Amino acid sequence: MTTARIIDGETIAARIRREVAETVAALKSRHALVPGVAVILVGEDPASSLYVRNKERRAAEAGLRSCQHRLPSAIAEAELLALIAALNRDPAVHGILVQLPLPPHISTRNVIEAIDPMKDVDGFHPLNVGRLARGEPALVPCTPAGCLALARSVISDLSGREAVVIGRSSTVGRPMAQLLLQHDCTVTMAHSRTRNLPEVARRAELLVVAVGRPEMVRGDWIRPGAIVIDVGINRIETGAGRPRLIGDVAFAEAAAIAGAITPVPGGVGPMTIAMLLRNTVAAACRQTGLVCPGPLGSWQ
Repeated sequence: MTTARIIDGETIAARIRREVAETVAALKSRHALVPGVAVILVGEDPASSLYVRNKERRAAEAGLRSCQHRLPSAIAEAELLALIAALNRDPAVHGILVQLPLPPHISTRNVIEAIDPMKDVDGFHPLNVGRLARGEPALVPCTPAGCLALARSVISDLSGREAVVIGRSSTVGRPMAQLLLQHDCTVTMAHSRTRNLPEVARRAELLVVAVGRPEMVRGDWIRPGAIVIDVGINRIETGAGRPRLIGDVAFAEAAAIAGAITPVPGGVGPMTIAMLLRNTVAAACRQTGLVCPGPLGSWQ
């Protein structure tokens, strides 16, 4: 039986998108500035294509200028890098996003490092990674930023809380730990090889799970009353032949013990695009020397 508060990522993401739209409208009316984001999609992976379409739709709804570059999967790395260099020079493009994964013959590292750090709205460039680790202003990876916003929707002040992050990826786990440190949490990073992992997880007042293993975290791993943020999105086949999305946390078990928990879908997923839009507006303001007006001003 579910007793935990369900953290509604759809509603929180919608609020952030409205704030972005208000800020974009103010920038346009006061400064004739329309933040622009360029999205590069290499190949025709169905999941990536759907995700890119959703990004473009949300960007248009918020009033951002969005341009998409669809490239064949066989494109040479040099051609992709040349396109990024051109977008770096384009003053109308304030954010550049290269949809991952890339084909095997293209170096993801080379591509990420080619993006101007000021336009790196994914927050993956080494300069932004380093700034985040030092506690300096940076473009922060969108999914961890969304997770933080979800956690703070339950408890606005996380200072002193015991936080455990399960997963050590460079895109979610590591930046998540850095963000929690900035909010004065006591942070433990754990992973699949952590000894006594259930015991470590049970210490968490805030548990963030991003391992990519369906329902790996069971109900008896959860500290009573904890906030549980489930980043996992795992597609499994059902007997009816229709795939179902589940998280890295056994939801029904965890929801009977946790104080608050994100569902899958409808939890972390919607937040990623919302934070991408927010990063694009912040990048535009920083590149033009403006302070974000309206609801995003304090966030910048």
